[in-house]
Order: sequence, then structure tokens, then C-alpha cells
Amino acid sequence: MNPDPDKTRTANRHETGGLPAIEEHDLPQGRHQFHKERLMSQIHDDRSAAAARTPRNPFLRKAILLPAATVLAGALAVGVLVLTPGDTQHPLDRATGPVLTTTLGAVDAKGAPLLLDRISLAAAGAEAPNARAGQYIYIETRAANTHVKTIGDKSTLVSDPLHTRRSWRSPDGLKGWLIEPGNTGPEGITLEGRDEQGNVPTPHLGAPSHDYLATLPTDPDALLRKIYEETEGQGNGKDQQAFTTIGDLLVESWPTPKLTAALYRAAAKIPGVVTVDSATDAAGRKGVAVARLDETSGQRTEWIFDSRTFTFLGERTVQVKGDAGEGGLIKPGTVVFTHAVMVRAFVDDIKVVP
Repeated sequence: MNPDPDKTRTANRHETGGLPAIEEHDLPQGRHQFHKERLMSQIHDDRSAAAARTPRNPFLRKAILLPAATVLAGALAVGVLVLTPGDTQHPLDRATGPVLTTTLGAVDAKGAPLLLDRISLAAAGAEAPNARAGQYIYIETRAANTHVKTIGDKSTLVSDPLHTRRSWRSPDGLKGWLIEPGNTGPEGITLEGRDEQGNVPTPHLGAPSHDYLATLPTDPDALLRKIYEETEGQGNGKDQQAFTTIGDLLVESWPTPKLTAALYRAAAKIPGVVTVDSATDAAGRKGVAVARLDETSGQRTEWIFDSRTFTFLGERTVQVKGDAGEGGLIKPGTVVFTHAVMVRAFVDDIKVVP
């Protein structure tokens, strides 16, 4: 992944739908979506078992059915997705020293179609929030990366500290703001402006606006065909670039449930996509992953999902094959980049936090 603030890169969402007033104590912050997603997972499990008797993926555990009142209370969070941190005792599987490292999970070369099918069902069943005119899409993530630092003739491997990245974008993509330690000052920078030729930037798959996403096809075959066509000649091969492009859309944009489901089904059609039985995101939340190895760099890009609810948690890139970087300092097990989605919401103005 590229942490370039000009290149945008998501998950499930909420709306009320006119629910009746209820007497209910508020749940702790961030638990509403969690409970609702677990119920959705149980519903999909029951439907799948009754209709197709499809064998369960051995990586996935059965969800717990929650009381209806709890789910109704969860629906009161309007247009906001909050993902709570998991066990953060070892948030990045960090080994002793300054470098981000992780254990490499077991790969299943044939498990991706089944897992992505289940993930797409959960995504399609989510409720999309409705934005009011003039609102902005707010996305809050946690990120960290490892890189080679060279001073004079000496190169060392270092990791930038885990930090919070906050971005605001207008639906048309013409206005925006970014606050990210290490890339901006404390007050942030504007994302508004013209390109190098002085033209208003045109949204595209590599830098989409919310409105642009609404124009994309939701048929998986047509969507994948468009991705291949628009990214031709980019990256390390067409299949790896297609996988990278979809991952970018999942992390830092907010597609509709229907488009999100189509992205997952399109990814299942890309050769070389596998499952990984264990992965940890930048917030310390453990899950299962859908991944693809870039044979050129030896780095594996992993999309991390909650193993019970199939909620998209984040993405990371891990060196798994050979050495990389100047002097071969990046060894297998090094987390090159990690990005966890924490909050998505519609807000009324730039710098407003839900």
C-alpha cells in the first residue's frame, strides 16, 4: 500500500430506517455495529445451511445470536461505523526491537472463493447510511510502516510509530482535508486543488470520489473487467494490480453495500488469491485474511476480516518471500505497512469528528 495522501484507498455501515422509540440503555461506544454484524453472520449461516448445506470454512467460528433489543439499540447509530480495538496487548505482533514483525499465518490456496462468498453476503446485507447535502465522508484509520532509512553510507530498518490518520472528503471529491502525523502538520493539509496541468482532477479508480463509486458496475465480471482495463500497465502485473486497487477502495473510501459485495466477488475471480488463517491489524484485532503474494517483491497483501462477523478490519503488507529493501534488510515476517479502519461517518464539516 502507498500512504500517499493524494491516493485514496473500507467496510460496512448503518442507518436507522425510521425505528420506533424504545427504552434502552446505551451500549458502550462502538459495540452497536459489532452486535448487529454478529446477528447478520448468524442469519447468513442459518440460510446457507438450510439452502445449500455448504461446508463451513474451518477458519470461521459460529456467531452468537443476540437479543433483538440489543440489535435495535445498535441501529440508533446513524451513518456511523465504529470498530473497537481488540486485544491490544501486542497490537502489532511486534518483536523485540524497532521493527514491525509478525508470524506468518497458514495459507489455503483454495479457500478464497468460499470465504469471499461469505464476506460478500455479509457486506450486501449491511445498511447504507444516508448523507445530507453538504456533508463530508470522515474516515479514521490507524497506520504504521517499516522502511529502510539511510544516513550517509549506513542503512538501517526502522518503523514509523503507530498513528491515527483522519481524512474528510466531499462526495464529489473536490474538497477535503487530511491530518496525519508524519505526513502533515498538527492542523493538517487541504486535499482541494488542481492537478499539475491546472485542471480539476477527474475521479478514477486510483483516486475515487464517493460520487464516482456510485457509477461503477455492481456485476462482478463487469467490475473486474473495468479494473483490469483502467489499471493496465500499472504495478507488478495485472492480477496483482487489480487486487491492490480493490484493497485501496476498501480501506479509504466508503462504497455502497452492493458495490462492496461486488468488489469481494470480483476479487474471488483474480488468480492467485488465497486465504490466511490468522492476521492482526494495526489496532491489534485478530482475524482471518484474504491475500495475494506479489511474486516480484515477495510481499503479501492481506485484507483482514473479523472471523465471526466478516467485517473488514484493515489491510497490511508483509514480506513473506526473500529479502527486500536496500541491502536486503527487509526480512520475511516484516510488516511493511499496516492500516486499520476505525471509524467511517458522515459529518457536517471539515475537521468535525463524530
